[in-house]
Amino acid sequence: HQSKMDFFCKLGYGKQDICKVLENLGQDALEDDVLKELIRMGSKPQAPENQAQPSQLKLVARGSCSTAPGLKWLGEDESDSSDSLRPIVIDGSNVAMSHGNKEVFSCWGIQLAVDWFRERGHTYIKVFVPLWRKEPSRQDSPIADQHILEELEKQSILVYTPSRKVKGKRVVCYDDRYIVKVAYEKDGVIVSNDHYRDLQNENPEWKWFIEQRLLMYSFVSNRFMPPDDPLGRHGPTLSNFLSKKPVLPEKKWQPCPYGKKCTYGNKCKFYHPEKQHQAQLSVADELRAKTKVPLALGKEEERCRCSP
Repeated sequence: HQSKMDFFCKLGYGKQDICKVLENLGQDALEDDVLKELIRMGSKPQAPENQAQPSQLKLVARGSCSTAPGLKWLGEDESDSSDSLRPIVIDGSNVAMSHGNKEVFSCWGIQLAVDWFRERGHTYIKVFVPLWRKEPSRQDSPIADQHILEELEKQSILVYTPSRKVKGKRVVCYDDRYIVKVAYEKDGVIVSNDHYRDLQNENPEWKWFIEQRLLMYSFVSNRFMPPDDPLGRHGPTLSNFLSKKPVLPEKKWQPCPYGKKCTYGNKCKFYHPEKQHQAQLSVADELRAKTKVPLALGKEEERCRCSP
């Protein structure tokens, strides 16, 4: 009797209903018969209390604030914002010399530029620097904060372009070609104050790419500052320039200075709030429409008079 009680209690049936059925059918009744009798009585199984409470906590409406902010819905990805941003390719030599006032190769300037793009959410950032910059600092080519290059190389951000010595002379590969080629293949942005005119003449596709994807900058008190309008006053904003899917601004219409006294009709290039929900007709069409209405009304009156 107790084993049957425990079995049906686990199924969620009440003890009173189970006792009534067992009293009617007897202790030797089969489990199937007891179950049929419980169903016939209209008894419904209920979830145990200790199992019902956690399920209520887990059911959180999508978009509402949950108690555990670390938990995220399946299918949501943090990289959505980073995927919409363009890859960044930095001309390390140009940035470092610019930060060092063209006298010192300042590695701190490269770090400032990398940090600026990191804060914006860019995940693909590459810096190209010639390999001979690993050599100790000299009077003719001083280097400051050289340890930053090692740290960026460990983070897979900095890439050294090849160079070697042949009979005591240094043979350096053209690092600008690396920069433009990688940025072109990745459909990214070049960060430099160099115009790469020789590479523009070398490849017509690179010419268009350099003109449209070159991001210039300035250093103001150890602050990396690119312009808000990289392609000029009439070009895209900085956020649109750095994103793969630019957001077009809403077109703002200038209100008509003549207001309701304007006689240009639909040829007026200004905004008319009174005609927002009306089909803008030309002046001639508006006059025709007005003259047709009273003529039509007069014909209907004549028909009514003539009818018996």
